[in-house]
Formats: sequence, C-alpha cells, structure tokens
Amino acid sequence: MPAIRPRHLCAMAAAVVLTVTAPVTAASAADGTALREVLFVGNNWDGTADVIKSSGDLAKIGRINVVPDKDARMAEINADPIKWIYFMAIRNSVGEGHDQFVDDMYSTPDGKSVVVSRPSFADVVSIDLATGTINWRFKVSGYRADHMAVSPDGTRVAVSASTANTVHVLNINTGQQLGSFATGDKPHENIFTKDGKYIWNMAIGDVNTDSDAPWLDWTKGDRHITVVDATTYKQVRTIDMRDKLNAIGLKDYSDAVRPAVFSPDESKLYFQVSFFNGFFEYDVATDRITRTKTLPKNPATSDDRTTMVNDSRHHGISMSPDGSKLCVAGTMDDYATVVNRSTLQEGPLVPASKPYWATVSGDGKSCVISESGADQVTAIDFATGQKTASVAVGDHPQRVRLGHVAANWTSPAS
Repeated sequence: MPAIRPRHLCAMAAAVVLTVTAPVTAASAADGTALREVLFVGNNWDGTADVIKSSGDLAKIGRINVVPDKDARMAEINADPIKWIYFMAIRNSVGEGHDQFVDDMYSTPDGKSVVVSRPSFADVVSIDLATGTINWRFKVSGYRADHMAVSPDGTRVAVSASTANTVHVLNINTGQQLGSFATGDKPHENIFTKDGKYIWNMAIGDVNTDSDAPWLDWTKGDRHITVVDATTYKQVRTIDMRDKLNAIGLKDYSDAVRPAVFSPDESKLYFQVSFFNGFFEYDVATDRITRTKTLPKNPATSDDRTTMVNDSRHHGISMSPDGSKLCVAGTMDDYATVVNRSTLQEGPLVPASKPYWATVSGDGKSCVISESGADQVTAIDFATGQKTASVAVGDHPQRVRLGHVAANWTSPAS
C-alpha cells in the first residue's frame, strides 16, 4: 500500500472514535415504547443469552434461547459432509470441545429484537425478544460467524465471517446485506467510528494451531487492521502492526490485534495481541506504537504458548467514559485489573476465572467482565479497582453488550 501522508493520518485520527463506551440510557424507543437498559451476556456453550441489570448489582432479569432452530440447523449440517467437517472442527478447536452457539449480540434500537452471531451455525439471526422466535437469518460466507459491531444509529450490524476473510454489513431490522469487504486472515473484532463513517476490522490469523513459537509466526497468516468507508465499503487504509512492533524491538511479539479500544479524544488505540500479558498504545496520527504496558504474570500460568486458549493470553479491554482508566481482562492469568491511562499503573489484581471480555456498565462507573471459567459476570469499580458485584450466568459467558428491552420485558416462553 502507498505511504500515507501525515495530513491524511491526522484526518483519519479525527474520524476515529470508539463505537460506544457507555451509551446514554434511552427512556423510550422512537415509537414511544418505554425501554429499559440492560446487559446481554452471551453464553457461548449454552446457546443462551442472559439479560441482567446494566449497573449496580447486575441482577438477572431473564434469559433468551438463541438457538430455537437448533434441530433444523443440525439436520442441515448432518446432511452436508463439508458443513459437518467444519462444525466438528469448530467444536474441537476454538470451541475447546464445545459447540459455539453465541459469539456476539446487539439489541435493536426499539428494544424488540436481539441480533446474534452463531459461530457453529455460520449465521446471524434476529430473535424477537417477546416471543423468542427468529425474525430473520443471514448465512455468512464460509463456515463460521464471529465478532460483530453495531453502527452508532443502530441501523446496521457488521459481522466477521472468519473462514471467508470477509465482513458482512447488514440492515439490523431486515437482515438484508448492505455491503461487504475483504479483510486479512480470520477477521475478528469490528469497530464503527462514532460518526458512523468508518469500520475498523482486526484480522487475527490462525489462532487454533500449535505453531506458536515466535519463529513460526509467519504460519499464522496475514494479520492486519482494515479500515473501510462505511457507506461504500471500500478500503481506505490498512495497518500492519508487524513493522510497528519491530520498530520498538519486539520482533518476537505477535502482531495479531485482539480486542481494542479508542481513547475519547480519538487519538490513541489501545490493543492486545496474541500471547502477551499486557497491551499497547498506538498513536493514530503518527502511525506508531507509543507505549507498551506489561501486566503481571500469574505464577500458576504456564508460559507455554500452546496452552493459551486460541492464543489469547489477555482478551478483553475497555475504557472508562472519561478516558482516565482502562480495564483489562487477563484471560489466562485469571485476573482483571483497572489501569491508570496516564501512568499505565495497574490497580489491584482482581481474581477472575478466565475472564474473556470487558465492557462498561450502563452508568459508566464500572468495568464489567465475563468470567468464562466460573460462569459469572463481575463488576469492578473504575474508581477503586475493587470488585463490587457478581452474578451467575450460563455456560461459558463471552461477549457482554449494553442494549435495551421493553421496560416490562420478561423471558419469552420456552
């Protein structure tokens, strides 16, 4: 790709914004329906999503079955040898011996539906929150669906089709594809900019192989960030962290960008990479890594890279609404911690069982992590760094997303 001029970089920096750190609570939908802000917790191995309070004690409100069509989908898979091979490969690799039924989810602005990506079924579905039935289904390219992102206005959803190196952008209400774009190998995280003009996609390569030694890093595939125009879906920029890491003497570090979060002033990207217990600060305007933060190792955690689930030593990072604190999920090191963004000094290491994601509570006061090893969700106070609440959820919680349901919502009948 041709070199990008500094003026172009500055323009890009002005456009880059975290999609949503702590959305403002909506009192009602456009039609006047009263809404309640909640957190949706995707229980990947269960095929359910728990709905919990968005702040405070995180008390459970209800549960949704996100695979109501499981019998039909399994019949399709069992009738197609290729689909069956991929289904079993997902179960025995990234699924750690389990099927992956919910990776990501977002509610529609009217609080009537939740849209879910289902890795093992290679699709995205919209589920009616009142009845539990499927409104629409979109089959992604290839054989696995992954992370999603919703546009700031709530009308579009982007989903990574990880085996097809493609991101689909769909109308959230109809499931109609509005566009798609090519990515690096194994697209993962997606982020819309706050103005809705750009989508950032992070491709992580092959994370389920055992060729994890630094000298075998080349076998992991083409890993880079793809930035596209969210109207035309044309590429406007690519970013390869390999040369950025090499420039600071970290040639043995992976360049597979995992979860990432932008600063409120739009100038910095904080991101995790495979195998590393910590994160990096990237300056968008100058196109370079400006700071490295290494977080403590758990003495009980093996440094053997092949033991790290899907190469993700630390997987999950979020930021307080004022931009002063970062919250990091130390997945394989079994803790989460709040980090001062100015000094990069971490706070207390809060014990957590394989925390797999970090988001922000509805009131913006807490970091909320999913403890996939303990089947619970935990809140950590940004101000003190201390745990304030935990609530039990389903089997292997991963993504946690803020959303809305009707104010009087209860779980749909089974």
